[in-house]
Amino acid sequence: MALSLQQRGSVFLVAVVCLLVVGICAPFSGHDLQRAMQISIGLCAVLYGLSVTRAAQLVDRPTALGLALIIGLGLVSSALAHQPLWAFTEVALFVSGGAIAVAFAWLRRHGGEPLDRALIMVVVLLCLIKSIQYVYAGALAFTSAERTLDPDLLLAGFSNKRFYGQFQTFTLPLLALPLLIPTLSRSLKGAVFALLCGWWLIAIGGGTRGTWLGMGAAGVVLAALGPWGRRWLGWQLAAVLGGLLLYWLVFTVLADCLGIQILNGASDRLTTSLSGRGPIWWQAWHMLVERPWLGFGPMHFADIANKIAAHPHQAILQWASEWGVPSALCVAVLAWRGGWATFGLLRGRALCAERADLMRLCLFAALVGALVQSMVDGVIVMPNSQVWLALVVGWLMALHVWRTPVTAELPLAWGAWKALSVLAVGLLVVIAARDVPHITQAQQQYLGSQGGLLQPRFWAQGVIAR
Repeated sequence: MALSLQQRGSVFLVAVVCLLVVGICAPFSGHDLQRAMQISIGLCAVLYGLSVTRAAQLVDRPTALGLALIIGLGLVSSALAHQPLWAFTEVALFVSGGAIAVAFAWLRRHGGEPLDRALIMVVVLLCLIKSIQYVYAGALAFTSAERTLDPDLLLAGFSNKRFYGQFQTFTLPLLALPLLIPTLSRSLKGAVFALLCGWWLIAIGGGTRGTWLGMGAAGVVLAALGPWGRRWLGWQLAAVLGGLLLYWLVFTVLADCLGIQILNGASDRLTTSLSGRGPIWWQAWHMLVERPWLGFGPMHFADIANKIAAHPHQAILQWASEWGVPSALCVAVLAWRGGWATFGLLRGRALCAERADLMRLCLFAALVGALVQSMVDGVIVMPNSQVWLALVVGWLMALHVWRTPVTAELPLAWGAWKALSVLAVGLLVVIAARDVPHITQAQQQYLGSQGGLLQPRFWAQGVIAR
């Protein structure tokens, strides 16, 4: 018996939640497992999208044309790249992210407001599990015989603490949503606020300055979005103070009482240093100057080996150096149009207290925070961050209120997008099937020959230079 579209949406949601829990919360999780999680979610999204036979408008015509231009330029750049297969793989990741965003948009449109509650419950669940893991690791560290403690070692489930920080940039804004709902009981609000304080404790202890920068920028933007935006900011500031108090009690007072020395404390991160980003920014700049029109090819920053990273930790420089300046300008224009349209909608409905409006507010804060962090970090590179970026964008598309009546998509365009999505995810599955059985061996060979650390890009060993 064939499942209805709503039932398929439920299956898609359950599959995504299970994959997120494993990819984020499993103690053995890391970059490679999260990349496999992303590919699996992309596959589920494509299968769900194939079941949508009649599609209503999700984006306007200029946006659709802009996306087609970006993909077209990416394909031409890939064909001319030094390693076309890896370049096409990066384009496939972009298309897969679009498929995930479209699937979440359709899921929210068909599911309605109950899906907003489901999303927040998932966020609360993930943050609660990670907080429990952090507290458990801290308890083991404080009760051990060691006289030194590095808070970075308490962060589990991510290959790098900056990747953990990126996840927090997406979830800190959403975690404040229950605190904005007037009808929620005080006891539930108290529990959520305690979790938010604990989540900020981890963000402070992790020392990811990109997260602090992104959340600061989101706070400034939301302060201009009326009383609900300022209320969101008030809750976040209160939670920051709570997190600072917890950090001081645990890593200063308790540590001093037990005679434990704290290494890599949060105060050590209060610097203006670029943490090695200068050389890789210059590399990206020289790449875009040398090939401004089509770039070196998607993913091809990783084709020029350096001792720091396989991506420049700066979204604009990365896109311009790899895809070309015209493609980067097109991406920037589309991001600005979408962000400005959402900003205008939020300003126009600043006094509304409907749950959909509050949800839109928190999603916009997460998007602003992530985009600002992408100026100094690899938000558009890491698999978990790419999934959450697609989720936030898709949910915002579903919640958008159009000024003109929504029209049906052209059947030819919708069919072409489905075919492209299938090809993109199919390529990612082929790459995963080819590489996963040999990942450990390849990493050991790289470490043995280079004697350094892994540089994540597609896989944890992301350098594709031969």
